[in-house]
Amino acid sequence: MKLPNGFGSVHKLPGNRRKPWRARKTVRWETDFETGISKQIYVTIGYYPTQKEALQALAEYNENPYDISTQTITFAEVYEKWSEVHFQTIVPSARRTWKSAYSYCKPLYNMRMKDIRVNHLEQTIKDADVGANTKGRMKSLFNLMYKYALKHEIVDKDYAALCDSIKKPKPKIVRIPFSDSEVQQLWNNIHFPFVDMVLIGIYSGFRPQELAILKISDLDLNNGTFTGGLKTDAGKNRTVPIHPSIADLVRKNYDKAVQMQSEYLFNDENGQQGTWLTYDKYRGRFNKIMKKLNMVHKPHDTRHTFITKAKAAGVDEYILKLIVGHEIQDITEKVYTHRTLEDMKTEIQKIE
Repeated sequence: MKLPNGFGSVHKLPGNRRKPWRARKTVRWETDFETGISKQIYVTIGYYPTQKEALQALAEYNENPYDISTQTITFAEVYEKWSEVHFQTIVPSARRTWKSAYSYCKPLYNMRMKDIRVNHLEQTIKDADVGANTKGRMKSLFNLMYKYALKHEIVDKDYAALCDSIKKPKPKIVRIPFSDSEVQQLWNNIHFPFVDMVLIGIYSGFRPQELAILKISDLDLNNGTFTGGLKTDAGKNRTVPIHPSIADLVRKNYDKAVQMQSEYLFNDENGQQGTWLTYDKYRGRFNKIMKKLNMVHKPHDTRHTFITKAKAAGVDEYILKLIVGHEIQDITEKVYTHRTLEDMKTEIQKIE
């Protein structure tokens, strides 16, 4: 059967194959300028049991062309595309955890994404010689990759969501707010390195990793605000009033950054790998402060302290959610009520 020019071709491959009929189409011509010979560059649409099915697939493709690469893209290629986008939004320490989880997914690397099923995902996790936390991270990786693959029409079903025999463990997280006496102790030791950063966390509600990446361009000292945030849609790029108690500390770090010609608000002059901070760097310095002052806290306790003190001071519930980046569930409040910066400043000053 002679097909129209440009329509594509169907032919039978040699040997005993389950799907011997290949449908393919010319995508371009390439010319060897030394020999002057041009050759067709084909892309395979698929392999089929019968000639009729191959012709049907070719006809459907010509009627409604689709991205053939999505039919052949592998798990490893999807990871590369997904990580290229996702890694721009997270800190280096978080990237390392995703890369570590991916390193245990080798059985999936060369599989076409569209061929992967629940049993492949579950078996990969089960066979990984790692602890429960890393297995949970692998499951989370599958969730994010399938979300990306669905968005870009690489797959039409989320098999990661059906992979329920392996569940990410949910460790119990204990948050201990700083007591009033501990906060005062921090003020009493304000000249110890990075105590000021701990206090700014306590009076702003920013997560430690959000503080670490604040830039001086994120500050509006005239209006007394920070703009920053990560993790959730409600938390990203949120405006937070600078509490009067920490205004001088913020200004001091701002001036220091300008003097050092650093774009980041917080810097370590003695940093061996750059003056800017990461969450890992900050955690190390935080632990030194806790050891010196004989306290038992984790870096995220600063944020928990802010929320605890705000609630105790009677800060408006919805303004508190705006400040810390929590989603507002009340539709009326979310859609129809507009809170001004002055409202936010008034509420945050209720915190002593």
